[in-house]
Amino acid sequence: MKNPLFPLGLALALAADALRYDDLRQTSVFTGKVVVTKGTILIRGARIDVRQDAEGYQHGVVTAEPGKLAFYRQKREGVDEYIEGEGETIEYDGKADRVKFIKRAEMRRIRGGTLADEIVGSVITYDNTTDVFTVDGGPASPAMGGRVRAVLTPKPGASAPAASGAPPATLRPSTTLDGGRR
Repeated sequence: MKNPLFPLGLALALAADALRYDDLRQTSVFTGKVVVTKGTILIRGARIDVRQDAEGYQHGVVTAEPGKLAFYRQKREGVDEYIEGEGETIEYDGKADRVKFIKRAEMRRIRGGTLADEIVGSVITYDNTTDVFTVDGGPASPAMGGRVRAVLTPKPGASAPAASGAPPATLRPSTTLDGGRR
């Protein structure tokens, strides 16, 4: 007799109120206050659908309880940084090492225990292998007007651009979106 959790149990530690496992399809559905840990990854949600491909990579879809957000956190390899985020739905692709936060999406970079970057939008996709993220606005963005909002902090040790010798530009307020250009 096969151990139904053997393929997923080696890499994942899970806690949930209920589990439905399909050995033939290599899928598991965990429901009810689900907590997943895989290495430095921590995932929380109301439901997590996990699929394991033929190469052993795991792919998951995390769904939040109605009105709440699912949560994802991962330590970045080789640096004292964590990426964490929330969304109504979170998609995790273990093969591509990519995570996508969907609807009311928020993502934060924590450097040395301090909040460094904070991004909100409708959909945020973060690629851990390239450290690149994309953010789309839209009606599901928590930012005002469905816009993308980002606060980005320079990495420690990053130098400021060299001064050009010219005086800094003077900013003036505008009451139009195009800056009053005609």
